[in-house]
Amino acid sequence: MTTTIRPAEPVQQGADGARARTYDVCDNGRPVGAVGISTDPAFGASAGVLQSLGIEEAHRRRGRGTIAALAAEEVLRGWGCTQVRLVAPAGNAAARGLAVVLGYTERSRNMLKTLRRTAPALPAGVSGRPMTEREYAEWAATSAGTYAREWMERGVPEEQARRKVETDHATNLPDGLATPGMYFHVLVREGAVVGHVWVARREAPDGGDDLGYVFDVEVREEHRGRGYGRALMHLAEDITLDAGLGLLGLHVFASNTPALRLYESLGYEVTQYNLAKAL
Repeated sequence: MTTTIRPAEPVQQGADGARARTYDVCDNGRPVGAVGISTDPAFGASAGVLQSLGIEEAHRRRGRGTIAALAAEEVLRGWGCTQVRLVAPAGNAAARGLAVVLGYTERSRNMLKTLRRTAPALPAGVSGRPMTEREYAEWAATSAGTYAREWMERGVPEEQARRKVETDHATNLPDGLATPGMYFHVLVREGAVVGHVWVARREAPDGGDDLGYVFDVEVREEHRGRGYGRALMHLAEDITLDAGLGLLGLHVFASNTPALRLYESLGYEVTQYNLAKAL
């Protein structure tokens, strides 16, 4: 049997160069599944996404999924994409296994925690408060560069990393500190700011109740190693509960082992794995 992919629809094109298309996966011309691809709205037209891949149950375990994914990657190369990513839900071991076979490596994880009614207390002598306009301006002056560098350190081309930063900030902070549903707080000890956290109100991807989401958390370098990272995450829980939300999510790079261990110890569970490869 010869496995190929065949367009199931015209290419969907956007004004900014975005593209998307669904293909039938065929055996000797007979559809046995489907694969969907697109360019990445966050990273730009030179980054691709393997949106979906499904093979009918009777035709699985014969390499058809692998062939279809490789053929889809060739289409993305033809579109000028230099990288491709995919999302593997935490419960889908088959998707992660196929991704590894195809040469994808884990880039990051999304994690989620169901909160108790009361957030853990902050350490003695430590308190949280809303960020001031001046503190926000200082954060905004350096955050974009820091965020872009984090992506570039993980193999994302500079152009795509900067596109990601610009897209995120334009989408999430159109009115800066005054943007509704965005909460910027600092952690203070003996009058000195030791770190900050940015929590956002977000719609749940499955259509459920809104949740809190930690977009940025950082302990200032001179105060690290003293437990303030854990205190900031407790502060994030308090902010989320105060907003009337019962779930708190976050995104963490897979190579950030200390952060992963902290989140796991706090009760966060992985909801999805984000994998990528160069084309």
